[in-house]
Amino acid sequence: MTKENNRNQRPGSGTQTGRRGGFRGGPGPRGLMPGDKAKDFKGSMKKLVSYLSAYRLQIVSVMILALLSAVFSIAGPKILAQATNELFNGIMNLISGSAEGINFARIARILFFLLALYLVSAFFAYMQGFIMTDVSTKVSHDLRNSIAAKINRLPLKYFDTTTHGDVLSRVTNDVDVLNHSLNQSITQIISSVTTMIGVLIMMITISWSMTLVALGILPLSVTLVTFIVKKSQKYFRAQQEYLGLLNGHVEEMYGGHIVVKAFSREKESTEKFEEYNSELYRSGWKSQFISGLMMPMMHFVTNLGYVIICILGAYLTTRGSMTVGGIQAFIQYVRSFTHPVSQIANITNVIQQTAAASERIFEFLGEEEKSPEQAKVRVNRDGILKEGEIIAEGNVEFSHVHFGYDPDNIVIKDFSAVIRSGQKVALVGPTGAGKTTIVKLLMRFYDVNEGSIRIEGHDIREFSRDDLRSLFGMVLQDTWLYNDTIMENIRYGRLDASDEEVIAAARAAQADHFIRTLPESYQMVLNEEATNVSQGQKQLLTIARAILSDPKILILDEATSSVDTRTEILIQRAMDHLMEGRTSFVIAHRLSTIRNADLILCVDNGNIVEQGTHEELLQRGGFYANLYYSQFEKISAV
Repeated sequence: MTKENNRNQRPGSGTQTGRRGGFRGGPGPRGLMPGDKAKDFKGSMKKLVSYLSAYRLQIVSVMILALLSAVFSIAGPKILAQATNELFNGIMNLISGSAEGINFARIARILFFLLALYLVSAFFAYMQGFIMTDVSTKVSHDLRNSIAAKINRLPLKYFDTTTHGDVLSRVTNDVDVLNHSLNQSITQIISSVTTMIGVLIMMITISWSMTLVALGILPLSVTLVTFIVKKSQKYFRAQQEYLGLLNGHVEEMYGGHIVVKAFSREKESTEKFEEYNSELYRSGWKSQFISGLMMPMMHFVTNLGYVIICILGAYLTTRGSMTVGGIQAFIQYVRSFTHPVSQIANITNVIQQTAAASERIFEFLGEEEKSPEQAKVRVNRDGILKEGEIIAEGNVEFSHVHFGYDPDNIVIKDFSAVIRSGQKVALVGPTGAGKTTIVKLLMRFYDVNEGSIRIEGHDIREFSRDDLRSLFGMVLQDTWLYNDTIMENIRYGRLDASDEEVIAAARAAQADHFIRTLPESYQMVLNEEATNVSQGQKQLLTIARAILSDPKILILDEATSSVDTRTEILIQRAMDHLMEGRTSFVIAHRLSTIRNADLILCVDNGNIVEQGTHEELLQRGGFYANLYYSQFEKISAV
């Protein structure tokens, strides 16, 4: 983007992937941390349930398997109690001198039956986990595909008003949260509720009085958990906040390390890092310490409950209303009862996170898309005209165009111009005059508010966007290259181009020589930021890409701004050759590069204030002449 575009850009745009967000999670028990809450919990969950309806069969089977797994697991302790009673009775018989001793055969049968029971329970648990993992990963896969497709359907204005980091967070963090929470919550809810109800029934069947004692301990545990969570919440919040600040600072300093070194700000950067890191350490230490107190205190309360239950069980045993196996089974059930209670407490927070993540995802998927395509005209490709097709020659007409990124703030005001096929048109003017905006309207990144733009006499809104943009080749001031070989980066202009055509385009752009001096030549892989080639070399590669695309209309937005003077002259020659027979729009600040333009449009405050050739405009001594001579003030003075 040009400086002008930055000026016109709506507030809130930019890449802020690291600010106040950091990486989600962090150390500490996730279930006990305060989850992000959805603004519309019911609405978000309804949308999620509706989206999951495609997997209803798998989800129902998961629920049934989770239920069966819990039921078979619940029956275990009571069956084990029979083996304990059999062993205890046998030992008592031996002590009393009875002829009957320990019936090992019966104990073995009970234990084998118990083993089979646990194996069946484990099998059901494995199957429900396998199916639910498959469902959650498929949901994540489908959502990421939907988001990726949605990004391509969104208008450019959406990205002007939304940070790139926020969009990235929806694709990565929110989908991951949904994946993990779906994998956990559905199966855990079924298992926990079934286990809790089943265990409570089993406890009552063993002893109602001991059950009352066990339930009496529960409020104490809940009170203790609530107290610790409230105390630790503020430190967990601070931990996440400073983790985000630390991530943001590191990202900024890494991205701008050259500027930091150039201004000798290493000390200030380190001090800021130490400040955030110290706060992160303090909040992290306190949150971990306080939350770490929970387990010892819970163990203490639980063990206290076991002591009371054992005393009561021993008393009931002496009265003959309780067996040793019954006490053992009851203690196992108490242990099994407290676990699902903790799980349900954790799931409550997981569900909140699920709702918040799904709300952000479906909010993005529900964003307003580009206006519907109404392709009345198609561009002919094979030279054989069919109905509704035209052969594009490059005739362009702007007719009373009005446009503003914000309807209340019009940037382009009554812009009109006629450009004939093969003309080289230069757009000049001060920063913020609207030059790049005109190009964006031409390529239909935005639609005009009033007026029209016509190609070959047809309104560009009658073309499909893909068809329209296939007519253009574009070289921007800000280069964009991706993580692949130089050959593939140039081939991006025309994906079906042969290697020979790619090399020919590189020669035309004066890039072949420097490419062959690089390690691996055309097969050298550019890194993610393309920092293993210079800024000027990147510009040459994007020009080669435009040459390869062989467009009808060429757009050059300060295309030679990042190269040296000698290379600029070479590129200018290549561009002159490239622009022969093509309509070309050149945005230039260095007016010396557009002297041979067929038409120069002087733009100021969204209006054409002057138009003509270089010599004509200089003779008028107006707006263009002032701009031109201001660049050569010192030379003129000499």
